[in-house]
Order: sequence, then C-alpha cells, then structure tokens
Amino acid sequence: MTGASRGIGAAIARGLAEDGWPVGVNYRSDRDGAEAVVASITEAGGQAVALAADVADPAAADELFGALEAEFDCPVLVLVNNAGISRDDLTPSLGDEEWSAVIETDLTGAFRMTRRALKPMLRARRGRIVNVSSVVGLRANPGQANYAAAKAGLIALSRTAAVEVARRGITVNAVAPGWIDTDMTASVSRDLLDAVPARRAGTPEEVAACVRFLASDAASYVTGAVLSVDGGLAA
Repeated sequence: MTGASRGIGAAIARGLAEDGWPVGVNYRSDRDGAEAVVASITEAGGQAVALAADVADPAAADELFGALEAEFDCPVLVLVNNAGISRDDLTPSLGDEEWSAVIETDLTGAFRMTRRALKPMLRARRGRIVNVSSVVGLRANPGQANYAAAKAGLIALSRTAAVEVARRGITVNAVAPGWIDTDMTASVSRDLLDAVPARRAGTPEEVAACVRFLASDAASYVTGAVLSVDGGLAA
C-alpha cells in the first residue's frame, strides 16, 4: 500500500497484515516510520517490507509492483492507494505548482498504481482496490481546491474502474475519512470538531477497519462504493 509510514496508512498496513496479507509498506521520505511499521508487523508474526518510491514518479508503479512480486513470489491482489500531500491556499492565490503537485501525487499516482495493479488481478480474476479519498471530496472546505479536486477525482476513478472490472471478480471502492486524529491534524484547532456530529475525531484504526472490510471476501459484492468515515460530517 502507498503512503504507509504513519497515521492512517500505518494503521491500514498493520490491519491488513493481521488479516494475513503480506504487506508492502511504501514511503517517500519517512524511512524510519516505514521500518517501524514493518518491525511491528513482523514482530506480530506477519510479513512486510518497506519500499521507497514517490508515487508522483511515472516509473514508481512498475518499480513497486516488481519489487513486491519478487519479494513475496506472488501477484499483488490488494492495493490501497493512501499516499497524499496537501498544498493549501485559497483559489485566487493557489499557484500552478501547488495545484500540479497535489494532483500528481494524490490522483495521478493512484491512477498509475491502479492501472498496474489491474493487470495481474484481471489474470487472476480476483482483486481488491481501495482508494483513500477524503470528506473534502464530498463536502467543500475553503483553501483546498487542489486537494478536493484530487480526492473527488479518486472517487470518480474508483466508480468508473469498478464497473469496468466487476465481472472479473475485482472490486474497486473508496473510503472518505473526515477528521482523523493523526500527526497531520495535531496543529488544527480543536474548535473545528464542533462541526462533526459525533463531536470527536476518528482514529486511524477506525479507517483501517473499513479498508480491511473492503479488502476481505465479505465485501465481494461491494464495488463502486464510497464509505464515509467522518462521524457524520458529510451527512
């Protein structure tokens, strides 16, 4: 899975390992974090490997999948696209670089990973793809036009790919987290929680539980869905 060195990604990686999946823990710069996730998985009896790559690099998908296929000697049948960045600013002052960087990482990177994942999945007639979108792909948040566009695009990508491959035993779904208690939200005013009907932040493990379900055999008839994990924020 991409973007798995901390927060939501780390929780998903550990959860999938608990379910018996060998896990590729992708990271861009946080090597220590990725290796800590791998260590926690292997200490619990699971299989994992840390893999460095920037998903915005067009070559990253082939490199990551090739490394995983060689490491575990099997096709990759579950892909979780979690890697993402933000470059916030109001639309009138949002620069081209800030727009492009977010779109390339959060949306185009996920597209390339999905395209590469589908090749062995189609041959196996089995597979699960889960794209980690965001509540801002469903509900406006000022200052995040680039991030919102990327996350809404992930939802559209998920739905379209889902109908294209459904008859081959492959599901493609999205989860849309809201306010989740991670390092990324630590500096944000807690007053914003007043907008959340549940009146609390979610945990990375609550998002991971939803991804684990969508990756499981129990979700074989769930595809093209968007599962909000936001305490009612987008309701």
